[in-house]
Amino acid sequence: MVHDLAASQEFYHGLFGWEFDEGPKQLGAYVRALRDGHPVAGLGEIAEGARRVVAWLPYIATRDADATAATIRESGGTVAVGPLDAEHVGRLAIAADPGGAAFGLWQGGPKRRSGPFPGPAGAPVWNELITFETRAVSSFYSTVFGYEAAPEKALPPESDYLTLRLGERPVASIRGVAEAVPHDRGAHWLTYFSVPDVEEAVEEVKRLGGRQLTGPQVSPFGRWARVTDPEGAPFAVIREAKRG
Repeated sequence: MVHDLAASQEFYHGLFGWEFDEGPKQLGAYVRALRDGHPVAGLGEIAEGARRVVAWLPYIATRDADATAATIRESGGTVAVGPLDAEHVGRLAIAADPGGAAFGLWQGGPKRRSGPFPGPAGAPVWNELITFETRAVSSFYSTVFGYEAAPEKALPPESDYLTLRLGERPVASIRGVAEAVPHDRGAHWLTYFSVPDVEEAVEEVKRLGGRQLTGPQVSPFGRWARVTDPEGAPFAVIREAKRG
């Protein structure tokens, strides 16, 4: 969600090579981002006068958006928008967990094009929840979505870090950072986008008007850096290693 849709399209086209087409009319000023013809993200313009933080919002798949929204409320979360039908692409809602981190629900979702998925440039590959502590909020996501939460073996035992899995497949992570949660943003999801070269991507972010926040750093999951777009939305670029 951004204030200047045209300028944001220019930034992300320059950084990731995304192309754009119009999204569902129910979402207002909204475009779908495509990489080699595959839908990889969406950009929506914040209505004038609305008080919303510029941010990336991960959408979690569900077979029944209405039932999941009810479970969110019963489990201590909130549902701010929907569920509502989005033209030709399914049913969606926007919610927040008990710690205040926003996320979306999507039943159905955009159809992916046949053929190979794009290579290491501009595809979202991971989502990490930055929150105060992991225990309570991981219980929420396990209840609502059936995730199994377990400490990440590749990190030191004292790390407050959990990987969320569906069966054996890792799908997201939760990082507890206590008082280091940003005061201007609170608990939030951080999306990682794949790039072939982290240093080059960071330089391109800065050239296009964004900012570098950290790194580049090396982790068990790959070489990465945290950056923002020109409006301040944080995200990460990563040259990904295999996640077990």
